[in-house]
Amino acid sequence: MLVAERISSWNVLSLDQRDRLEMLTLGLLAEKRWEASNGFALTDEMQLVIAAQAALLILGLPDDSLRRVRTVLVLPTTLYLRGEHSQMRGIVSNAPLPILGLAEFGGTVLITWDAALRDARHPGTGHNVVFHEFAHQLDMLDGTANGTPPLATQDQFDRWVEVCTRVYHQVRDGSAGPSISAYAGVNAGEFFAVATEVFFDNPHGLRGEHSDLYDALAAFYRQDPSSRVPYPLHPDADA
Repeated sequence: MLVAERISSWNVLSLDQRDRLEMLTLGLLAEKRWEASNGFALTDEMQLVIAAQAALLILGLPDDSLRRVRTVLVLPTTLYLRGEHSQMRGIVSNAPLPILGLAEFGGTVLITWDAALRDARHPGTGHNVVFHEFAHQLDMLDGTANGTPPLATQDQFDRWVEVCTRVYHQVRDGSAGPSISAYAGVNAGEFFAVATEVFFDNPHGLRGEHSDLYDALAAFYRQDPSSRVPYPLHPDADA
C-alpha cells in the first residue's frame, strides 16, 4: 500500500496491526464521503494518507468507532478565520486565526492537506491534525464534546476524570510542561484532542511528563505507542 511510504508509523506496527490498519483504512475510504474544496483536486493518495492516520486511532477500538463521521472535506492549505473571535471565555481577538482542521457535530471533518501530509511524514512534534480532529469525533460519540469519550467501566471513568482534570488545570496554569501545548487549556474537548495528538505522535514525551495521563489514554485506546518506538522520534526525521 502507498500508506507504507507515506505513514511513518507503518514501519513500527506488527504484521497483525498492519493487516488491521489496512482493513480499517479501506473501510473509511469506502464508507465515508470524501470531498475537496472548490477548485482543489482530491487524489487517491490524499484520501489514503488521511484515512490511514484516522484508522491508527481506532486500531484497538471497535471497527465502528468513527461511525459519527459522514464526510471528510479536504482543503489544500491553512484557512484563516478573520474578524472577532474567541477561543477562551472572556478573551476576544481580532487577529487572524489559522485553521488546520475542524470537526463538526453533524459528522463532517475538515482537514488541510499540507498539514496532514507534513504530520504523516514528520512525526515526533506532538502535533497531528488528523489525530486531533478525529479524536473530537470519538469524544462526540455520546453526543457531547466534553473531553470524555465512552469508557469501559466506572473505575476507568473515575480515573479518567481525576487524571484529566488535574492535568488540564496544570495546562491552564502553565505548569504542565512542554509536551502538551497551551491550546489544550481552551476547554475539556480540546484537551482530549491535544492529548491524543501527543499520545500517538510524541508518546515518550507525554509518558515522561504525565505517566498517569499516558496510562489513561492507553487504557482507552487499547494501545501503547511508546512500546512501538523504543526512543523519542526526532521532530525533523523523514518518514
